[in-house]
Amino acid sequence: MSHQLTRTLTELLPQIQGYIYPNEIEVHWGLLIVVYPYITGIVAGAFILASLVKVFNVKEVQPLYRLSLLTALSYLLVAPLPLLSHLGHPERSYEMFLTPQPSSAMAMFGFVYAWYLMAVLLIEIWFVYRTDMIAWSDEESGAMKWIHKVLALFSRDRSESAVRFDHKALKTITIIGIPSAFLLHGYVGFIFGSVKANPWWSSVLMPIAFLFSAIVSGVALVILLYMVITPLTGGKINMKCVDKAVDFLFYVVIVDFTLEFVDFIHRIYQSEEEIKILSEMVMSKLFMSLVIIQVLLGMVLPLGIIGVTKIFKKRFTLNEDLRKMLYFISVLLIQFGIFTMRWNVVIGGQMFSKSFRGLTTYKMEITGIEGLIYTLVLLALPLVILAVLMKILPPWKEMREEEDIEGGAPGVIRAPEGRSLTLLKALDVL
Repeated sequence: MSHQLTRTLTELLPQIQGYIYPNEIEVHWGLLIVVYPYITGIVAGAFILASLVKVFNVKEVQPLYRLSLLTALSYLLVAPLPLLSHLGHPERSYEMFLTPQPSSAMAMFGFVYAWYLMAVLLIEIWFVYRTDMIAWSDEESGAMKWIHKVLALFSRDRSESAVRFDHKALKTITIIGIPSAFLLHGYVGFIFGSVKANPWWSSVLMPIAFLFSAIVSGVALVILLYMVITPLTGGKINMKCVDKAVDFLFYVVIVDFTLEFVDFIHRIYQSEEEIKILSEMVMSKLFMSLVIIQVLLGMVLPLGIIGVTKIFKKRFTLNEDLRKMLYFISVLLIQFGIFTMRWNVVIGGQMFSKSFRGLTTYKMEITGIEGLIYTLVLLALPLVILAVLMKILPPWKEMREEEDIEGGAPGVIRAPEGRSLTLLKALDVL
């Protein structure tokens, strides 16, 4: 053990700049803690995008409604895994429910998570798909017939009164879900912002910045998924929908960028003796990830691309394929920018010593629980879950809505794998 410690210190010491205490060499929070706020942010952002339809009546983004809900659910199911993996012994996680500790923000996450999953997201998805699952169970056979029967809780009522109740319930749940989504992700920013001993984290604006960056990441990801999935399933991208969603994304990114800039200025004025070491960290250790990737590539460049596209779209007839390409590049860059922002917050906050005299270096592991491979698996897992969910609960009703109106028979929704689902117009309330 002593020999191993000596060898580790020998490898790390040449990378240390300035004077720090030996117990400050190790960075305790690695990739898993970076992934966690990134995933929860997508959950909150995707739900906010869905709420534009039900609460704010933005009908243009209707094709993204079901996809947003399924995306939120897919990422929510994976959200606890980074924390549980990092803490170890996930089999003991049930104990936080048996012995609740209100004073622990991390422990209370379990209750917030359970509330959001069981009382908000699953119930809303059930009401969204209830009448469709009844129709599917009538037309299908075999395993899928029974899957939809069970998921519909053997409900058979498709009367107008039942549909009206579903519609009212959806709006109510969505209204409840908006602050719940904010709470789910906002508390992460609260945890970082409340660490007063760390000037990189300690900021009253941290929870707000986290919330708006969450909206940005969720909306951008849903747009990205929609633009990828729709052509792969033989559908046509609804550009009216994409234009509206990108417009919303554009303004949210502006707010997010402004908040992060104000937060940075606030740190400069708040940090007195710490400003020297923080400036050195930004200009050396975090220059590529913060200045180049997060700010320039993840915010400024997408804002410029979308802004120019908006101007040309209004004044000239901008080629639709060109718009698709520019939007795709923008939302992809935004995803990288938001993930890098989480990296800069988590890793950056551990790169300087408590003495404010030196910098450390984070050495990423490749294998193991804290390694890159496991992290990539966690990032890919929600997409696998989403693929399964879309197989069971196809979101094509809204995604193909305009296509059906233009070229198909009224009330006929074309589902994947050649299935045709006849739905009564009176039931089409979503």
